[in-house]
Amino acid sequence: MEYISTRGAAPAVGFLDAVLAGLAPDGGLYVPRTWPRFTHEELARFPVESFSGASVDVLARLAGDDLEPSVRSILSAQAFCHNAKTFGGFDHPAVAPLLQIGANEWLLELFHGPTLAFKDIAMRLAAALFDHVLSETDARRTIVVATSGDTGGAAVDAFARSHAVDLFVLFPKGRISDVQRRFMTTGDGPAVFPIAVEGDFDTCQSIVKQLFADRDFVSKVSLSGVNSINFARILAQTIYYFTAATSIGAPGRKVSFTVPSGNFGDAYAGHAARMMGLPIERLIVATNANQMLARAIATGRFERAGASVPTLSPAIDIQVASNFERLVFEAVGRDGAATAALYEAFTREGAFTLPPDAQAVIRQNFEAVSIDDDETRATIAAVRKATGVLICPHTAVGVAATRRLRRKGDDSATITLATAHPAKFPDAVEAACGVRPSLPEAVRDLYDRPERFDTLPADTAAVRDFVLANTRAMA
Repeated sequence: MEYISTRGAAPAVGFLDAVLAGLAPDGGLYVPRTWPRFTHEELARFPVESFSGASVDVLARLAGDDLEPSVRSILSAQAFCHNAKTFGGFDHPAVAPLLQIGANEWLLELFHGPTLAFKDIAMRLAAALFDHVLSETDARRTIVVATSGDTGGAAVDAFARSHAVDLFVLFPKGRISDVQRRFMTTGDGPAVFPIAVEGDFDTCQSIVKQLFADRDFVSKVSLSGVNSINFARILAQTIYYFTAATSIGAPGRKVSFTVPSGNFGDAYAGHAARMMGLPIERLIVATNANQMLARAIATGRFERAGASVPTLSPAIDIQVASNFERLVFEAVGRDGAATAALYEAFTREGAFTLPPDAQAVIRQNFEAVSIDDDETRATIAAVRKATGVLICPHTAVGVAATRRLRRKGDDSATITLATAHPAKFPDAVEAACGVRPSLPEAVRDLYDRPERFDTLPADTAAVRDFVLANTRAMA
């Protein structure tokens, strides 16, 4: 498999090189040169009984000859083991089980991993891939990652046992829940550095992008990234689209998905699954009051309007969705130069408008809606009253979008991605429905664990100096 940059000015690379790099040297994101496809017959036989088995099938398509069949099996089994108390596995044998909450309405529970969020699924596979490659070359890497809440905790857990990676996690100070922060700051890995940045998530993300744009720095510290811009994350997230859809009847049954979305990686993974042959009827992107992504899908205007707004669903308090670039690349006919020109305009002016043909492509593939905090609270309460199920605010944003956009007479099964355990946001859930969710037994002692983190200003030079002073992966 060959991977190319969305900006067209970087050489094609193999799958593992794309994973290790994270970001292409021209500033673009890696995508497959061509999308492999599952046939209708293959989807009908998809191994829904085993998430690790499904991972093997997807890796075979998207990694190609970069991974031997035996290695695919070993890495998948390592990433998706079922034992929350041994090597940080998953507490449900299905890894990502479905729960029906209404007529033709399902939740895809993606929070059964060790840090109670969907990020665990992708991050554990990414960590397994990194360890595999680095162990073969006896090399070290520095990973810098920005998080709006859940990515950081998942990264700390997944890489805590790595002997070849120094991990630096940037999170927005005061803009995430206590539980989200503690999953980052109570880890015991010897080479994990949580950093509270005095800014919002978009600021953290901008710092990471500037570090990657500094080619001397990238080379000096052997820099890699595992944000959702890393294609390994996209690959892992496609797996649960395949398992969820086929377990309830696809390809013979119409299935739609609703995705609470901030950085667009999870939603783009659904698009990737569709490109690989999964017949998804509708892909609905659900945002909160930070409407930049919803507006871009609806109007073609990608424009940041000030800082992100704090909401009850902080993990999607994002204005500038990095993975949207991959969709832009597809929408403009995979024209790297055109994609680069649009993002150069965004860097200069803070906005760009997609050509009409590209806007039409995006609207053919996605719908989007913005859900405010009042509707989020009401949805948490309504789901609790009707089913007894507690959902987190991000999941509530998705359920609200599903119900608002349900078409009269639509008999397709709609699956909303339940992206985090409600106990990660206990105050918001309790305020909405009167019930305070409890942490699962495996992490019940989270508030008793000592925290360790550093605080830095929203300044790229300060973060760069901190990384240089602490990483062991110096060239």
